Amino acid sequence: MTERGPDDEPATGAPLDADHAAGDAWDEQPRGRRRLRRTLISLGVLGLVLALVVGGGFWFFLNRYGGNVDRVGNVFAGIEEESRPAAASPTAETATEDPITFLLVGSDTRSQVAPGEAPDARSDAIMIARFAGDREHAQVVSIPRDSWVNIPGHGMNKINAAYAFGGPTLLIQTVEQLTGVRIDHYAAIDFDGLIQMTDDLGGVDVVVQETTSNGPYTFEAGLNHLDGDQARWYVGQRYDLPGGDFDRVKRQQNYLRAMFGQLFSRDVFSSPAALDDTLLAVTSAVAVDDGLSNGDMLGMAYSLRSLRPADVEFFTAPVLGTGTEGAASVVYLDDVTAQRMWGYLKTDSLGQNADEFSDEALPETPR
Repeated sequence: MTERGPDDEPATGAPLDADHAAGDAWDEQPRGRRRLRRTLISLGVLGLVLALVVGGGFWFFLNRYGGNVDRVGNVFAGIEEESRPAAASPTAETATEDPITFLLVGSDTRSQVAPGEAPDARSDAIMIARFAGDREHAQVVSIPRDSWVNIPGHGMNKINAAYAFGGPTLLIQTVEQLTGVRIDHYAAIDFDGLIQMTDDLGGVDVVVQETTSNGPYTFEAGLNHLDGDQARWYVGQRYDLPGGDFDRVKRQQNYLRAMFGQLFSRDVFSSPAALDDTLLAVTSAVAVDDGLSNGDMLGMAYSLRSLRPADVEFFTAPVLGTGTEGAASVVYLDDVTAQRMWGYLKTDSLGQNADEFSDEALPETPR
């Protein structure tokens, strides 16, 4: 190898090879250009480091929270596409994305008490949740579990029998046939998990219209601060309520509204530890269909970042009244009014026409 002298000239006077020529060309560049190149290289390295950090945080987020959500497999696999309703067709000019429609099903919240100490607290909640195309509004419509409907392949029965006959798939088919609204995703809510979250939040405040008692608790007219066990008895009550199951549906909605409000009223979003605990509690209480990936959930959560409790409206499917079919007590839906409601859902315009359904909307002070 040719040695180089202190002034970077070849010691033997031999010509520079290509590498040396390139090196000298670099040495001959103005210092400003050399500084710029070093800066760009440094920024590139910094960008790579940041990408790795952000990517690692993204991976951590998906696995810690998204991975905490159980999946329900093959929910839509048995439904023929040609039998399903068309996707929602938003009419509002403010829609920036396609609406998202969930079928929410509440699982058992039966209290662990001795027989005879409490009435049945099973909470067969069935709700359609629509996140509007503007991502700033949502509507939740409860369908009473005793609604007398046609279940595909099984004839007329209570709507909650669809799940017993064919699980989530048949329930989705039943709801789609009843409403003409396409269900995009399925979510099973463990009310026990949400009630545990009540304690994690330090309790929730609900307002009731009339004083009632259930189990060991009395819920006074006005504001009530509920811990987890009290919330369990509150959402489970149907006896001694004038509207029976109708009032229980309103209590379920009232509780969800109060809990959602509590999430935003405390320092959950300013405390990393509190936010972590809350997200773990929420995700552990929900199972979704396996077509909703962790990335999908993250993207949807980000798109709904502006949604606030005041932007969520609660309704109950319109009903004509109650009656009996054989030995069963059932609820008869008001098909005329309901078709108008479902039509608004199909065009993502229920929020704009909510005044038409004041009788079906959740009041400020449910019983």
